[in-house]
Amino acid sequence: MSHQHIVECLERRGVTVDRIADIVYKLQFPYNPQLKKEACMDSVLAVLKKREVQYTLYTGIALDELAESKLLPEPLQAIMERDESLFGVDETLALGIVHVYGMIGLTSFGYLDKEKLGIIRELNDHPSRIHVFLDDLVAGLAAAASARIAHRHQDEADRKPADASGDTA
Repeated sequence: MSHQHIVECLERRGVTVDRIADIVYKLQFPYNPQLKKEACMDSVLAVLKKREVQYTLYTGIALDELAESKLLPEPLQAIMERDESLFGVDETLALGIVHVYGMIGLTSFGYLDKEKLGIIRELNDHPSRIHVFLDDLVAGLAAAASARIAHRHQDEADRKPADASGDTA
């Protein structure tokens, strides 16, 4: 299964890889001033290539679309329409994406869930569409892509002293 299909599903809902990469860049630039947006886009795409991430996104998008079409059974339909604050299933699903890259992804997700940067805020506040799951899934995706960059940046930093000393181990 190609990641291109999930990219298209996201785009149908108004979410682009570029907009997610903007969030990743904002999260990681303070710790990595050499970071380029292209690396953020590459990281988002790398996360999107994981089948478990694709399945999670498909599930959340489908639930949002079913709610928009009023096809969910009650009381779930009403819960989704109100985006009940104690629902929590949306965050739980998003954590499946976040946990792929460890604890730093979890802390970044918590921050994004509260601050709702960029496209996350737009999804959350959309006047006519239901994005109960998608706003959290995008936050999870951005957090995972950010954590992926953080891990790689630390790996590079850890290798520098060995490289400078001539060690090849």
